[in-house]
Amino acid sequence: MGRIIAVANQKGGVGKTTTAVNLAASLAVAEKRVLLVDFDPQGNATSGIGVEIDGGGSIYEAIIGSVDVATTLKGTALKYLNVVPSSIDLIGAEVELVDDPNREYKLKEALSTIVDRFDFVVIDCPPSLSLLTVNALVASDSVLIPIQCEYYALEGISQILRTIDLIRAKLNPALEIEGILLTMFDSRNRLSHQVVEDVREHFGKQAFTALIPRNVRLSESPSFGKPVLLYDIQSRGAISYMELAKEVLVLSENRADKETEAI
Repeated sequence: MGRIIAVANQKGGVGKTTTAVNLAASLAVAEKRVLLVDFDPQGNATSGIGVEIDGGGSIYEAIIGSVDVATTLKGTALKYLNVVPSSIDLIGAEVELVDDPNREYKLKEALSTIVDRFDFVVIDCPPSLSLLTVNALVASDSVLIPIQCEYYALEGISQILRTIDLIRAKLNPALEIEGILLTMFDSRNRLSHQVVEDVREHFGKQAFTALIPRNVRLSESPSFGKPVLLYDIQSRGAISYMELAKEVLVLSENRADKETEAI
């Protein structure tokens, strides 16, 4: 069964969508079967990967039950990467689902029919702690938390960690933290180095070794509808996300080894 990873942080502007798109693309380049689920009504992951909604449906229709999620899958320029696109209609999903007793499980139910077809499912969450984010966390095996190398980085992460604890207590006890990813790192900035030091001291091995730099190519690639490795594979941004993918693959292999030993 594929591992479902939510890329989540209630704070905007931390590189969440950039991370979801480029991690998914980097795993696909490693010939892993990957599904990117754009669960943000803004649809930036959809456009950033070069996919257009052409009437085939979106994740919105899948979670309200009007279509099978398998019918919404879109191919990409990468052989092993598929996308479930977003829709602006997702904004209204919370209101539509408010009286549904299973409202927190809608995404989990939708993905359950196709998750076995993939090695990894990467969910791009909205920048808020909404019912959509709760759905993503309930559906996921783990959470990858991107945080910007800025002054309030540690304060910003506390809210998402509290939310994860609540989800574990009430809805998804198996939810793990995949890792904490430091983004927008500026090697010329002393504060960036201090934040990296503080986060690694506080979270230890939960913090990824890979650092995502401030990088022009990384900022430009979404406007061309491409992950950065298809836009400029030699850029620091592309190299950093490929390093992140390697770490995620190692974590996955280690989990598989432990499960084998436990049998």
